[in-house]
Amino acid sequence: MLPKYYEFQNPVKINAGMDALETIPYELKQMNASRPIIITDKGISNAGLLKTLLNAFDDSELTIGVVFDETPPDSSLSTVNRIAELYRKHKCDSIIALGGGSPMDTAKGVNILISEGTGDIRQFMGADRLKKQMQPFIAIPTTSGTGSEVTLVAVIYDEENQVKMPFTSARLLPNVAVLDPRMTIGLPARITAATGMDALTHAIEAYTCLQKNPMSDAFATAAIKLVGKYLLAVVKNGKDKEARFAMANASTMAGIAFSNSMVGAVHAIGHACGAVAHIHHGTAMAILLPYVMEFNKDILGDLYGELLLPLAGESVYLSTDRVEHAGKFIKTVKSINTELNKLCNMPVCLSDAGLKKEQFKQVAETALNDGAMLPNPKELNKNDILNILEKAF
Repeated sequence: MLPKYYEFQNPVKINAGMDALETIPYELKQMNASRPIIITDKGISNAGLLKTLLNAFDDSELTIGVVFDETPPDSSLSTVNRIAELYRKHKCDSIIALGGGSPMDTAKGVNILISEGTGDIRQFMGADRLKKQMQPFIAIPTTSGTGSEVTLVAVIYDEENQVKMPFTSARLLPNVAVLDPRMTIGLPARITAATGMDALTHAIEAYTCLQKNPMSDAFATAAIKLVGKYLLAVVKNGKDKEARFAMANASTMAGIAFSNSMVGAVHAIGHACGAVAHIHHGTAMAILLPYVMEFNKDILGDLYGELLLPLAGESVYLSTDRVEHAGKFIKTVKSINTELNKLCNMPVCLSDAGLKKEQFKQVAETALNDGAMLPNPKELNKNDILNILEKAF
């Protein structure tokens, strides 16, 4: 059934393919920018990915204003403030984020400070608080999972008050997202697996949450089809350029989908597991996904059944009775997790991921207050979450 009304927005230009990095100088010139700051982290720098990006500027007239490669795993207020000062000091006029979710969230935070001409980002926390034109911004993902290169959300950690501050605005969207397989070829198998399952979860929840719409559905199903075909292949062989490129596309399409339809209870509980037990986000998504789907199945069974075809393929879909499609879909997700565990030892239960039973209550209470709970089609109470945690433990 079509929604009576919905909104869909994806203004981000996507440059995708081998050597896509080499298009960046052209894109900056088109935005009248010539002196970018590059925001990344030490792991990316040490892996040689920063050098590959810098080489893309060799034959251009542009100058890199400054490189900041000390972004922490969780984007922080102090880091954002520090980089904004570097941006001003080196007279930069644009931003390039190279990395996963943290460098991209950090870059979005820096863009707020610079563009709004403020020294305190906290006043812009929340939704649609930004009013000014942002600085030119190019995002280059080095993982295939977060979809941050096409999302309008940033989360910045306020160390002083010990809270994660959410920022949501279409103004935070990058101007250009660059998907270059060279940026993910060296990604370890376990991170490849976890981020890939994050992308799958984005797509599944986008397709089934209360704000789903025909446009987001199209991106979600396309992403699921690519994950089903290429995730296990790329974990088996990280140098497979075709699989790397496919997963980069899947991540971006899933990001576009959930940016326009939101996610659900898997993310709410996963966020809480990360906050309480510091479980890697993608790992939490992989573990929780089938158990939350089992909880939602009585309401979402038909939609889960529709997703069996893109995930498992035509032969599995046609050989499975229609009434069994939803259950088979959930079993397929579980089998992917099992195979990923065999390939790279990715945890398949919360106990192996580091959660303790005495933390269940705190996780449940934290999850109930997470905004991702709101679009979940089936309401959860504290006991429901505790039951899901018990099954996933």
